[in-house]
Amino acid sequence: MAELRHSTSIGSRATSSPRKRDDVTSPLSSDNHLPQYDDHHDGGRDRHPRDRFRSLFSNHFQLLDDSARVYSRNFKILLFFITVIAFAGMFTVYSVISHLNAPYLCTKDGIKLHCPRVKEPPSLWENPLSATTSWKPCAEKSIGAILDLPKANETNGYIFIHAEGGLNQQRIAICNAVAVAKIMNATLILPVLKQDQIWKDQTKFEDIFDVDHFIDYLKDDVLIVRDIPSWFTDKSELFTSIRRTVKNIPKYAPAQFYVDNVLPRIKEKKIMALKPFVDRLGYDNVPQEINRLRCRVNYHALKFLPEIDQMADQLVARMRNRTGSPNPFMALHLRFEKGMVGLSFCDFVGTRAEKALMGLYRLKEWPRRFKDGLHLWPLALQKRKEGRCPLEPGEVAVMLRAMGYPKETQIYVASGQVYGGQNRMAPLRNMFPNLVTKEELTTKDELDSFRKHVTSLAALDFLVCLKSDIFVMTHGGNFAKLIIGARRYMGHHQKSIKPDKGLLSKSLGDPYMGWATFVEDVVITHQTRTGLPEATFPNYDIWENPLTPCMCKA
Repeated sequence: MAELRHSTSIGSRATSSPRKRDDVTSPLSSDNHLPQYDDHHDGGRDRHPRDRFRSLFSNHFQLLDDSARVYSRNFKILLFFITVIAFAGMFTVYSVISHLNAPYLCTKDGIKLHCPRVKEPPSLWENPLSATTSWKPCAEKSIGAILDLPKANETNGYIFIHAEGGLNQQRIAICNAVAVAKIMNATLILPVLKQDQIWKDQTKFEDIFDVDHFIDYLKDDVLIVRDIPSWFTDKSELFTSIRRTVKNIPKYAPAQFYVDNVLPRIKEKKIMALKPFVDRLGYDNVPQEINRLRCRVNYHALKFLPEIDQMADQLVARMRNRTGSPNPFMALHLRFEKGMVGLSFCDFVGTRAEKALMGLYRLKEWPRRFKDGLHLWPLALQKRKEGRCPLEPGEVAVMLRAMGYPKETQIYVASGQVYGGQNRMAPLRNMFPNLVTKEELTTKDELDSFRKHVTSLAALDFLVCLKSDIFVMTHGGNFAKLIIGARRYMGHHQKSIKPDKGLLSKSLGDPYMGWATFVEDVVITHQTRTGLPEATFPNYDIWENPLTPCMCKA
């Protein structure tokens, strides 16, 4: 390159001098200046080819010099881009290494989970005071109550229902029965708690609820009698005779349906049974005073027997004093029983044998849904992605640690027999060892009096969860819905956490999700899922959010 540039400069200097250019090209120049071999040729014709050759040679080197400059400039641009790409590559490699080295959520050691500790935020156990003073309960007193109700024999007739399902479904049915009686100005016969076919429970209304308080509290709203009138001799006929049973009530029926279709039959027969009676009254298609009445029944009229209340208070006191000094505690409603796992039709971590047994169980219990099982895998993935699967104990543990709850947290578990037993519970118990059930907080003798009624045991769990400092649900259902609603209604000072299962499913399935990012996502997302009354919450679900009909601005 240097030699080319040097030759080009010499050629340029040789042709640029006027004197030398004249010596070569002028026809007046003496022939003595020419080389000897030029004597045999025409001097003018010999000089012109040499001049053209020299000019072409000079131009050729000039072009080479320009190309060299262009090449040098392009080389520098290329070098710049290579440098930029190299830096970008180094940054990418660093990011990947950082992701790989960052703690991916929690490390697993056998059946144990180890998650980094999170700094405990100041509002860990309570909602902000400013947020808890905006609303107050106001369903206790009836607006425009009829103080002079007609006598039982002057009402339009009697209605009788069987409250089906578990304790909380029965509770909702009772509230609806009072509301329907009010709509039709009928006398309500004390509801019967239908025997549970699984548990063979023989609990009656008076075995679980305070009947005297129930009747007396609602005396200004609805007439309630303990039993079928004595003049009606064949009591079994109420649920065996088609003539005495209203069966065509649609789900979430409006108030007007009862006025138009049920009331005429009651006036005619004087006493009618309503069957079935699960979710047979709507929410947004009834007068607001009817919804307020349902809240009055749920939060004020339906009280458990004093002995159930006292035992629950003892459990709460023991939870708060387990360490010898007062401390808050968390109630965890862990819905991971075999029946719930099977009914969810979700896929869970487990051995091949365990999954095969679950498949056989689903085939036996829900043959129409199970079919051959081939369609269930994509359905299970979709349900998990949408956050419709119960949280596993290990997933609950990771979520609570991310929220900042320390290892020392006292946790009361309200649950049936967890599917998978101790192995399934191990990650949760390992991360939060201060985890107990009512059986571990009491002696055998203390619980024996409650064991004869399964509903009584469920009532104990209900009350402990209601009075806990933190309530955490893991899946839907009437139990969690009623607990969150009652805590909202009674003051919403303490938190009720409703997990965002869609977020947890996405995060727990992300292999590049670091612990710090996961913690930030969980904390930010659950700031608005702590049990405060929500004005934008769907109006139809007064059990979980009694705001619109049952609460007033403070």
